[in-house]
Amino acid sequence: MTCTSAKDQEKTPEANVSSCPVNDAVSAPQQSSEECFRSFRNALGQFATGVTVVTSVGLDGNPIGLTISSFNSVSLDPPLILWSLSLNSPNLETFRKARYYAINILSAEQTDVSYRFASRVENRFSGISQRTGLGGAPLIDGCSAWFECEAEAQYPGGDHLILVGRVVRFAQGASESPLIFHNGRYRRLDPSAP
Repeated sequence: MTCTSAKDQEKTPEANVSSCPVNDAVSAPQQSSEECFRSFRNALGQFATGVTVVTSVGLDGNPIGLTISSFNSVSLDPPLILWSLSLNSPNLETFRKARYYAINILSAEQTDVSYRFASRVENRFSGISQRTGLGGAPLIDGCSAWFECEAEAQYPGGDHLILVGRVVRFAQGASESPLIFHNGRYRRLDPSAP
């Protein structure tokens, strides 16, 4: 991948433009791949997302879970969601083979849960209040919502695997304020906003 930045292109007053053309002969100086990826990631960071923990049961029968923000709805009929997982994830094979998994939508009070499941802590579930969902997938207490899914499809997506799940059961929690991730930081919705 090659990358050109706004320094190399005509600037617009309201934007710092970067592009990463593929197989494009560009005469302007190029950013390194690392700089391009960082610029691309920073631009993606401007899109605010919710934060979720995806859980399932590992190949060894123990619960597994990880923090993701790459979650989205796909369809209402049938009810489908999607999320993606890095091809470098140590949990890749487990989720490829999982028949069931749960999407736990974290509430604004669960920043510590997000950090825990994003870390390399050996037993991420230690001290986490939970109950058992479909196929044994843990449902973390205190979330804004839960989606219990059966694996529907998987697709290659560059350096990630895209997983589509059919929602079998779902519930909304008591907390109406979700945990938000924007520009590399956790955020909260402004409760005074209309």
